[in-house]
This record gives sequence, C-alpha cells and structure tokens, in this order.
Amino acid sequence: MNKKELLETVNALAEQVNKAQLDELEVETEELRVRISKHLPTTMMPSMPPMPSMPPYPAAETKPKSGSNTAEETKTVSGKIVKSPIVGTFYAAAAPGKPPFVSVGSKVTKGGVVCIVESMKLMNEINSEYDGVVAEIYVSDGQLVEYDQPLFRLD
Repeated sequence: MNKKELLETVNALAEQVNKAQLDELEVETEELRVRISKHLPTTMMPSMPPMPSMPPYPAAETKPKSGSNTAEETKTVSGKIVKSPIVGTFYAAAAPGKPPFVSVGSKVTKGGVVCIVESMKLMNEINSEYDGVVAEIYVSDGQLVEYDQPLFRLD
C-alpha cells in the first residue's frame, strides 16, 4: 500500500468515525493496523514531550464597533463552517509563492480543495463539504491547527 492509498484509507476511516459518532475505531489487516480515537488517553507515556499550547481559535469574534466607546459586542456567525479534519500546519497555497487556493470572496464548490494541512510530513488537501462563497478565513498561512478547528466560513 503506497502513502496515498494509506492516507486515503485513514481519512475514510476517520470520516466514518465522525459520521457514526463513534469515539474510537480499530481496524487490523495483514498489512495495516489503524486505531482512530477522538479522546486522548488520560495518562501520557513518559517518553512523549508535552504538546505545545496553542492559542484558542475564533469561533465567534468579538470586535468593538468602529467609532463606538461601548463594550465589545458579540458578532453573530452565520453560514457554513469548514473545519480541519486533522491536526497539523495550515497552508493556504500549494507551494510558497503560489496563489492561495481560496481567499475572501472566492466561490467554493463541494469537494473543491480549499487548503492544505501538513500532518506527519504528509500534505493533506482539505476539501470543502459545502458550496458557497468564502466570507471569512479564521487562520493564517503556517499556523498550527487542531482537529475540528474552524478554518473558513462560507455564505
């Protein structure tokens, strides 16, 4: 099984775990053993270094109105949210110096590539689950993203 097939298999299994609302799935064949779990174990192995802390991502931003001296007001989020299916590094373009896959105002079709998330030295194309127009981009190029973290808002 080559890397692409392996990645496709693991992504398909992870998608099935999400759709079936399972917490864990383990599959074993002669060639491969995969265990997908949504929850981290309660104890970490002593040989693992601690994970770096990441700043919280904006689910709904709060911004003061321009020209207003009052307290911040909550911004209502509407539309469809494209989330990261994996933990990794967000890249807006296929390579440095290339144009981004999408920007604010770009039309997106369901299944279209919207970004890349690098995880474990593999470049994973992230596809939109929705049709729409990019209204907001929540992350910047090179930023670490978490599983299920909002990346884009589509209208």
